[in-house]
Amino acid sequence: MRDVAAAAGVSLATVSRVVNQLGGIAPETRRLVEQAIEELGLPGPVPRGGTPKPVEGAVYVRCPYVLTDYFGLIVSSIAEALDRHGRQVILNAGEATQQDPALASLASRRGIGGAILILPPEPSEDLVRLSSRRFPFVVVDPRTALPRDIPSVSAAHHSGARQLTAYLTGLGHTRIGVIAGPREWLAADARLSGHSAALADVGILPDPALVRHDQPTTQHGYRAAGELLDLVPRPTALVAFNDKAAIGALQAAAERGLSVPRDLSIAGFDDLDLARATTPQLTTVRQPLQEMGRMAVSLLIRLLERHEVEALHVELATELVVRGSTGVSTIGG
Repeated sequence: MRDVAAAAGVSLATVSRVVNQLGGIAPETRRLVEQAIEELGLPGPVPRGGTPKPVEGAVYVRCPYVLTDYFGLIVSSIAEALDRHGRQVILNAGEATQQDPALASLASRRGIGGAILILPPEPSEDLVRLSSRRFPFVVVDPRTALPRDIPSVSAAHHSGARQLTAYLTGLGHTRIGVIAGPREWLAADARLSGHSAALADVGILPDPALVRHDQPTTQHGYRAAGELLDLVPRPTALVAFNDKAAIGALQAAAERGLSVPRDLSIAGFDDLDLARATTPQLTTVRQPLQEMGRMAVSLLIRLLERHEVEALHVELATELVVRGSTGVSTIGG
């Protein structure tokens, strides 16, 4: 116990309380003691009655984006699920918070037991560093690939994109333009892979000239679609990274006098409310956004209650939603 106290920088009494699973110890202090015990190769605390003591404290929810559409649905489902578990929420949201060094001090903040991080902009090294401090957290829709031991929840991006492109090739489209997300995003890579796989299924080689990587906004979708539609020959269909980019594509098509879906098919991804507010309504891929939030809470609660979590990387199925923005190709090639 003296060795553990020295390694963790705490008193013998504090080590004793942790070892005997007693209360009155801050979550960060408890983690420091448990980490010192593990690093010294000593047996961990023996729970009384055979049940480990749950980690106490509020849940820090970080979503450094505007809480509309996509992110709003995820955050609201997380808050509702945590409320059912009796956990308070500390919300860190808004684009202005993207530069906050929030993760550096998160594990040492008093009163916080765990966290849910939504599309964290921080490099994966920061997440690994946070995990090494034995701080419980779950990542929703990770931007970059994560180590196996960091829990995450996302949609099945590859299979969703593959299903969408397979639907378009079934309509006779062989020259399909892709408005992809940023190159470094895990979701963008997975969706482009799914698109390429669907093309390969029907013997079509992916054409890099038909791909534009850009931010997933209406403005950037408009610009990328314009570049693709000015190609000769032009694509007969466009698939966008999300519904917002697809709306930008609709605008670019209208400016060029192209009728959707007679002259050009356009599809999005997410199935937000705005996908049903366009004319024609958007064909898209529905992401289970609220279920992603609830699943993240479920994983985190298991971690906080010190239960073993078998599935650390969870992918939830998507659904193809066919509406009026896609139709049979009328152009060969």
